[in-house]
Amino acid sequence: MSSSTHGIAFSKGHGTQNDFVVLPDPDASLDLTAARVAALCDRRRGLGADGVLRVVRWAKLAGSGVSTGTGTGTGTGTGTGTSGVPDPEPGAEWFMDYRNADGSAAEMCGNGVRVFARYLCDRGWGGQGPLGTRAGVRTVAITGSGADTVVSVGMGPARIGAESATVVDGVTFGGVAIDVGNPHLACVAATDPDGLDLTRAPSHDPALFPHGVNVEFVTPVVAGPGGDTVRMRVHERGVGETRSCGTGTVAAVVAALRAAGREVGDVAVATPGGTLRVTVEPGATTLHGPAELVAHGELDRAWWDALR
Repeated sequence: MSSSTHGIAFSKGHGTQNDFVVLPDPDASLDLTAARVAALCDRRRGLGADGVLRVVRWAKLAGSGVSTGTGTGTGTGTGTGTSGVPDPEPGAEWFMDYRNADGSAAEMCGNGVRVFARYLCDRGWGGQGPLGTRAGVRTVAITGSGADTVVSVGMGPARIGAESATVVDGVTFGGVAIDVGNPHLACVAATDPDGLDLTRAPSHDPALFPHGVNVEFVTPVVAGPGGDTVRMRVHERGVGETRSCGTGTVAAVVAALRAAGREVGDVAVATPGGTLRVTVEPGATTLHGPAELVAHGELDRAWWDALR
């Protein structure tokens, strides 16, 4: 059971230091409001996290009538049910109900889906194969074990959109819109990303990104003895700067390869939280990286209920 009179079960995990509160709720019994999500993610009054991952059976969530949030970007699933999530698809039992730290729902989270899959695997609930998200089904493969676990996620095609720009510290950075199930503006520049002030959201074109956008600052591709590499920092909508962003690394690699005149490649992405790897093929992208679970416990029931 996901909850009881004594408390509400949770786990804490991260993927390259992009951290999440995991709420097991297989039967969709939790009323996961925006206020509760924001409180959980607050690093002073809650557990602290970049987002919340509700682990729920897709069919149960679609028919539950409880709070499922509203998607805020351009990505969609294959159909939207009455509860605000895509209609369940055959073969995908579990749904990743992902929420940003501000309580808003998001279509997809690459680091989140790896932590989600790792949780399912460790719990004995599966984790391999197809998983549901607001961006549609994502297929997961898990190799290794313990600290050496690598979770690979088929992220689908990365759709390249219009060119645009953002401004940070009075400097304009050109970029390209890329949809990885959620919206990104990936800016490739030789500027050292470590010197940028990302304590405030970079500007964006509201006509192109009416629901906000994740903004990546990525260096050009560098070839080395170990393969191609880039460096990246990211500001995520609804969260702020994060130590890493899975979908952001996919967008960053697609943009960096495009800037190098290439359409395919396998590139390691160094983020402040660690290194991920992205494979870009014709019509498909795959994200590879670690996922760790670091704590398990119970939320106080009275605290949860007071946030109603």
